[in-house]
Amino acid sequence: MGQVLSLTTGIVSDIMSSPVKCVHMDTSVLTAKRMFDKERIHHFVIKENDQVVGVVSDRDILHAISPFLGNKMMARAQDEQTLRLRIHKIMSRELVTIEVDTSIVQACEKMLKENVSCIIVYDNEQLAGILTMRDVVAWVAKTGASA
Repeated sequence: MGQVLSLTTGIVSDIMSSPVKCVHMDTSVLTAKRMFDKERIHHFVIKENDQVVGVVSDRDILHAISPFLGNKMMARAQDEQTLRLRIHKIMSRELVTIEVDTSIVQACEKMLKENVSCIIVYDNEQLAGILTMRDVVAWVAKTGASA
């Protein structure tokens, strides 16, 4: 069994998701939606020329897609066009980042302060992982009984 963590100890690398699922910024919204459905995750990191340039969530996709899609009575041609948008049109470009050795508590404080659901994690300027609210909730669930 893995290392036992308490609510006051542990670093981001203990609970982050790695490897990170990445897509190119020219990926279509439809392709990203299908990938979200297949991978059963909530965030993709967007890369261009091996550099992280953004992040997109499944909620971003839902906001971009017309609510009329799939309804033959209400769908219009422009609703179908939302599926052809490129991910760079809807991604978040202002990235919130931390280092792998940051404490989990500090990372949670940063997520709350910045009002984000994920943080990109680096190890010496190299993409190392992503810390999501789901990772944090899983950590709290595992450590809550011992806190």
